[in-house]
Amino acid sequence: MEKQDWKDLLRAAFSGIEIIERSKFETAENFRQFCEFIAEPAFEALAEELKEYGIKAKYWILRGKSISLRVQFPKSKAENFQYTISMPKNSVELKLRLTIRGRKNPKSAWEEKEEPFMEKVPADRVMKISQEELLADLIEHYKNFIYAALTSPE
Repeated sequence: MEKQDWKDLLRAAFSGIEIIERSKFETAENFRQFCEFIAEPAFEALAEELKEYGIKAKYWILRGKSISLRVQFPKSKAENFQYTISMPKNSVELKLRLTIRGRKNPKSAWEEKEEPFMEKVPADRVMKISQEELLADLIEHYKNFIYAALTSPE
């Protein structure tokens, strides 16, 4: 068995660390750009359109961590539904998470579920998602939640 120089092993270890750190930095920068150029404008457009239905919505950003759209009950200040896209800590690629939170009425408990964000979209295509694709996904989740809330026996 060939012996490797310990200095080569050490150099390789630090090289690997450098690659991971650079990947984490690039992923964080890509997520920031995704939020700024895709999610924020999409959420703003939807919030504006929801006003036509008597519903207030606003988006919320935790820099580098997540972006959420929070939708209120019609003609109410109470929150009804939240759609949150987040980047897991120490991510080296844009494999984002989606958290859906909602409640059936202003006094009921929040229900929450987490799943991969747009699971059929590979990590290397997330930056190419159009605002329309993002809005279609958000509206589908919102519709499904509202329909389930309106038809549940509780």
